[in-house]
Amino acid sequence: MSLLYENLLQFTWQQGVMILVGLLLVFLAIKKEMEPTLLLPIGIGTVIVNIPNVDAIMEHGPLTTLYEAGIANELFPLLLFIGIGAMIDFGPLLANPKLMIFGAAAQFGIFFTLCMASMFFGANDAASIAIIGAADGPTAIAVSQTLNSAYQGAIMVAAYSYMALVPIIQPPVIKLLTTKEERLIRMPYEPKSVSKTTKIIFPIAITIVVSAIVPKSASLIFFLMFGNLIRECGVLDSLSETAQKVLANLVTIFLGIAVATQMTAEKFLKPETLLILGLGLVAFIFDTAGGVLFAKLLNLFLKKKINPMIGAAGISAFPMSGRIVHKMGLQEDPQNFLLMQSTGVNVSGQIASVIAGGIILNLFG
Repeated sequence: MSLLYENLLQFTWQQGVMILVGLLLVFLAIKKEMEPTLLLPIGIGTVIVNIPNVDAIMEHGPLTTLYEAGIANELFPLLLFIGIGAMIDFGPLLANPKLMIFGAAAQFGIFFTLCMASMFFGANDAASIAIIGAADGPTAIAVSQTLNSAYQGAIMVAAYSYMALVPIIQPPVIKLLTTKEERLIRMPYEPKSVSKTTKIIFPIAITIVVSAIVPKSASLIFFLMFGNLIRECGVLDSLSETAQKVLANLVTIFLGIAVATQMTAEKFLKPETLLILGLGLVAFIFDTAGGVLFAKLLNLFLKKKINPMIGAAGISAFPMSGRIVHKMGLQEDPQNFLLMQSTGVNVSGQIASVIAGGIILNLFG
């Protein structure tokens, strides 16, 4: 009979806390619908990996094998980028290319957070934490894995949790930094036709240029743009649909379960974890602020004013951030439609976040 209870006696309070954390993630995924395709597998995976002596995370256990096959070699994040690329329509950006600059400005939080994190962590860990500000889960995973950060679990959870919290984080920051008059600025959309040839050339050209300038981001940008090329080429519609739905969802599930292997009590329950979560929030806030303030700066020199709210859409949280800006514009003025402009900025942020990840890897890899 004692053998039946032997494993139960090996439970620690730290493991109990992590099981509660896992259940909280499950609750947020189901009840609050916060990134459910990712937080649900991470949450239930966190529960199982914190039970003593489970075979799932032994040397040849299925979760360990899954982690080594998909996370340790960065395969899952890259495959997920194919699905993300297939979802993105670069049409609004190509119709108004100057919106690209806002995607770059909204990466300010990454480098600001890097400076802050460097005061508490080593160079590679600080760089991995800073990339939470990319608002791009696959990029955060790829960078933290490549730099062999000791805090991969916390970084991954922070990256995806804050992406889900973008509708809560961004509006107060935007309102704090803008006046009502600025939020009422209208930006009439002037539709411009973008040829199919342009849409095909764009992902190819971006892949070549970015890979040549920032070679450490070549893999990330290639898989992202390959997914977009599948979408735009016009001869692989069924494959594009599969990438957007089946591939993206399947890889996300495997990604979440694999990430959970890093959510054990000994790896996660550290004072540094709370600091990482705080720094991740700082990164998101300053990303938003960077985009908004840059738009306000441009307005000092432009005759045709820009609604500074669209600068906030430059973070990579696609398509949530673009929709938030559009919604805020309608709240201020029911006739102020900012969807196309904010979407253009939002997709530029997707490219900029990958480039930022490559820059971080070039500096610290």
